[in-house]
Amino acid sequence: MSPQMSFWQGKRVVLTGHTGFKGGWLALWLQRLGAHVTGIALPPQTQPNLFEAACVAQGMTSHFCDIRDAQQLAAIVQCAAPEIVFHLAAQPLVRASYGDPLHTFATNVMGTAHLLDALRHQASVRVAVMVTTDKVYLNREQPYPYREDDTLGGHDPYSASKAASELVIASYRDAFLAQQGVAVASARAGNVIGGGDWSEDRLIPDAVRAWQAGLPLDIRNPQAVRPWQHVLEPLAGYLRLAQVLWASPTLAGAYNFGPATAEAATVEKVMKMASGPCRNSISCHKKYSNEPHEAAWLALETAKARTLLGLQPRWTLSQTVERTMAWYQAQHAGADALALCWSDMDAYEANT
Repeated sequence: MSPQMSFWQGKRVVLTGHTGFKGGWLALWLQRLGAHVTGIALPPQTQPNLFEAACVAQGMTSHFCDIRDAQQLAAIVQCAAPEIVFHLAAQPLVRASYGDPLHTFATNVMGTAHLLDALRHQASVRVAVMVTTDKVYLNREQPYPYREDDTLGGHDPYSASKAASELVIASYRDAFLAQQGVAVASARAGNVIGGGDWSEDRLIPDAVRAWQAGLPLDIRNPQAVRPWQHVLEPLAGYLRLAQVLWASPTLAGAYNFGPATAEAATVEKVMKMASGPCRNSISCHKKYSNEPHEAAWLALETAKARTLLGLQPRWTLSQTVERTMAWYQAQHAGADALALCWSDMDAYEANT
C-alpha cells in the first residue's frame, strides 16, 4: 500500500538521521508527500553522500545535532512541535561497533532515550516510529525467521545496543508515552540496499567502489544469509505504520520489515547478481583473517506487518539488485542523484 499524500500533506514530522542513507531517502519521500520535515543528525559521514548529492536539505529544515546532546536535541524537538517522529539516527555499523563500543552504546541507547524523553514533554506528538534493526534478536545461527516476540540479544556491540534500545523504547511507551496518547512502535528492518549508500563495510557500496576502481572485491562471509530488500520497501513500511498508528494507537509495538523468507540470500548470490551490470569486473574472494563475529544466518518473519499493515514486498531480490546497480551506474555517468531517486520512487509507487 503506497503512502497517502492526503494523510502526509502538511504533517509536521521530525526525522532523525536525515543525513544518512535511509534517512536521506525517507526525507525525500516525506517531502514528496508534502510533509513539513525537520531533520536532526550529524553532518554526513561519507564523501560522497546522498544528503549532498540529492540536495536533501533543500525541501526541509535541517539541523546538525548529536543525539547524545540531550539538551540541544530537546530544544530542536520543542521548536519543531512534531506530530509524527521517525528515529533513524544511529551508529549503524557492526564492525565499527567493535572498534568503539562506548560510542555505539551512547548513540544507540542513550541517544534513543534522549529523544523519547524529549517527546515525553511534547504535547503535539501522536506517533513515534523508532527504527532499530533485524539484528536485535538473540541469533541462534539456525534457519529460523525471527518473530517480534522472540528473545532479544546481541553478540556484537551494535546488535546489543539496538536490543537494549528496544527495552528503552518499550519502557518509555509503557511508562510515559502511551498515557499521553502517543503511539510508539519499533521497526526492525532487514538488510537494506539501494542507490546513494557510500558507507564503509557494506556489501553494495564496497562492490561499487571496487567496480569503479577496477579492483577485485574482498568479501568476508560469502555464504552469510541476509534478508536483502530495496531501501524503499522498509521506508514504505515505516510510513504505512505511522498512518495506521495515527488511527489505531493500540497497534503500537514491534514490527519486522523484510522480504519473504524464501528471498533471503547469501552474500555470494547477491554479488553474482550485482556483477552482471558491472561487466563482470567484480570478482569475489573470501578474506581470510581474524574477523570479528558476525551472524551467519538471519531472516525475519513479517506476518505481523502483512496482517495488520497490509504490506507486501513489491520488488524481488533480482529487481532490487538490478535497480540498485543501475542507480550507481547512472549516477557515476553523470546523472542527477535526486532525479534517480524520484525515478525509483515513481517505479515503486507504480509497482513496476
